[in-house]
Amino acid sequence: MPPAVVLVTGVSRWLGGALAAELAADPGIDRVIGVDTVPPAPEVLRRLGRTEFVRADIRSPLIGKVIESASVDTVVHMNISATPAGAGGRASMKELNVIGTMQLLAACQRSSAVRRLVLKSTSAVYGASSRDPAVFTEAMQARRVPAGGFAKDSLDIEGYVRSFARRRPDVGVAVLRTTNLIGPRIDSLLSGFLRMPVVPTALGYDARVQLLHEDDAVAVLHRATTGDFVGTVNVGASGTVLLSQAIRRLGRVAVPVPEPAMGSVGRLTRRAGLVDWSPEQMRFLNFGRVVDTRVLREEFGYTPRYSTAEALTDYARTLPPVVRPEVVDDAVATARSVVDRVALGVSAVRAIVGDRHRPAPPVPGLRAVRDA
Repeated sequence: MPPAVVLVTGVSRWLGGALAAELAADPGIDRVIGVDTVPPAPEVLRRLGRTEFVRADIRSPLIGKVIESASVDTVVHMNISATPAGAGGRASMKELNVIGTMQLLAACQRSSAVRRLVLKSTSAVYGASSRDPAVFTEAMQARRVPAGGFAKDSLDIEGYVRSFARRRPDVGVAVLRTTNLIGPRIDSLLSGFLRMPVVPTALGYDARVQLLHEDDAVAVLHRATTGDFVGTVNVGASGTVLLSQAIRRLGRVAVPVPEPAMGSVGRLTRRAGLVDWSPEQMRFLNFGRVVDTRVLREEFGYTPRYSTAEALTDYARTLPPVVRPEVVDDAVATARSVVDRVALGVSAVRAIVGDRHRPAPPVPGLRAVRDA
């Protein structure tokens, strides 16, 4: 049975607003309530349609009154900040993410009307390290547990949601671990990083990157909200690209930096207001992360429309290149050709030198003459 009253947190951001708009366009849903601490931008507000916006902080008891008075039966939690700058500092970020989630879950537990909870989580809970498997399944845990930041908050949030599910077994809980989002309209951490004209990368590393197009993200959230899937599911597109390939296809310029200096580079980009990357996210740029999506396709019932490469191409349409990709490809091909020719020359020289120093073959019969 489709939900009657849906509450969506974080509607002032693009993804939350896009989901609320999709739900509001669904005639099978009676009411859609959007909650955020700040009002949406005018263009977002126009797109929300019949969504009822309520300016409320999920960290306050007011969220419980909203849920109770509106008889909300489905809650979609998306008000989770990925950067300290967006939340007013690391302390405020942790308070919004962790304390806000605890207050929201407490309100859901008190309400007898709530029967479904959807959490938009992240694949960052798997961490990033040199010991990672080729792909992470939903049953796996981080080989190196995130020490702080967005990934650590997400781990804590998932723990609270699991505890809530044990206390309220009558509520269907779906946890969506999305890979890095990208697209022409959404402003994500990775898209902000790849938008820089000069992109710093760790010297000697080339991370595997798995993406998720913004349209697929909205479609999965809509299906999770209106469907009956219960459990945890990895949400990502098919295929991967190397970080160096992504930078080249977007026409950016990669600047390899010694790995110990990446922290300093991150602080500089943060101060310049370019991109706000935590140490855990820096580790992702070194090692990457890929998740298994079998559950998404076979049990959840959704196959992303865009592959990782196609999602990157769609994002590239809105990003004027600093250097045209074909120019970079030609330069790389020329460099490889030069390296191959040099390697061939070195091999020839070694062969000649080796022939000169090789002992002369024995003359037949000479040993017999010497013995005589």
